[in-house]
Amino acid sequence: MRATFGTTLLAAALLAAPVAAAPLVWPDPAPVADPTILRPQLVSTEVRGKGWERLHIVSAAMRRVVPVDVLRGTGPAPRPTLYLLDGVEAEPTSDWLTQGGAREFFAGKPVDVVLTSGGVGSMYSDWQRYDDKLGLNRWETFLTEELPPIVEDYLGSDGRRAIAGVSMGAQGAMMLAQRNPGRYLAVAGLSGCYSTADDLGRAITRITVGSRGGDVDNLWGPPTSPEWAAHDSLLGAESLRGTTIYLSAASGLPGVPDLAAISRAPDILDALRTAGGGIALEAGARSCTERFAARLAELGIPATVYYAQDGLHAWPDFAAQLGPAWQTIAGALGVPAE
Repeated sequence: MRATFGTTLLAAALLAAPVAAAPLVWPDPAPVADPTILRPQLVSTEVRGKGWERLHIVSAAMRRVVPVDVLRGTGPAPRPTLYLLDGVEAEPTSDWLTQGGAREFFAGKPVDVVLTSGGVGSMYSDWQRYDDKLGLNRWETFLTEELPPIVEDYLGSDGRRAIAGVSMGAQGAMMLAQRNPGRYLAVAGLSGCYSTADDLGRAITRITVGSRGGDVDNLWGPPTSPEWAAHDSLLGAESLRGTTIYLSAASGLPGVPDLAAISRAPDILDALRTAGGGIALEAGARSCTERFAARLAELGIPATVYYAQDGLHAWPDFAAQLGPAWQTIAGALGVPAE
């Protein structure tokens, strides 16, 4: 199954290969962006539920206001901060809240959780060019430079932080940790891929961006660009030394939570078709995780790795992975896991 999946992805990458690189230039002003936005700042807040707030934060890098949800932890401040990244959909409210059970899971835990929204298909990276479909994306700048001083000051954080994500967010979390050594005490990747410069990594990146209508050439330029290698966590794994790492993936075989979700779907036939995609995607994530874990082992970099016997690339299974990931993250942050 893995060989077939990899071959399919490689074919997709070859079919989508660029013929020429476009000039690296931003429109001024960029469409759907506000040229008057000059500096990052918190502009408004709203209460969405007990312990749940939404912050509206100006990103000067992306020239817009970015909604950010926060779940306040229990116990006295200051507390550590966990940044939790969404998958490719990056809905207006994070799927971690609507489908992943993050609000219920972190209730009663001594950590503040920060969840961004609206990064659909972005790879949580700084793009080289504006994209007609996905807009102006400077997510690495936002997540590492603009957001932390604002949100951590608002929450009264203690400076200890970790980052985790699922699927595209897993790759984004590992990429941010690798490219910003020492910023995060821990990083967790759930069902992600972690290379960008090899055939499999390029193909998955192309599929991720292209699945939401984006032009991958606007991301890091053509595949020959050094930016593709610079964002490859396998190539940059050495910079993760000293960071607590957690990785997980399932087999791609449906489990009880998946079958239960299918049985409750309004259109069971459509749910079965979707599950077929979840099988292929999770099989690919498993292969990617095994390769990354092997690279870390080769370098002598410790990592906690968990492989579930069954599970699809789907939210019932992602939600199940959150608990084991938190056990590792909590240890690095120095807080109780329960």
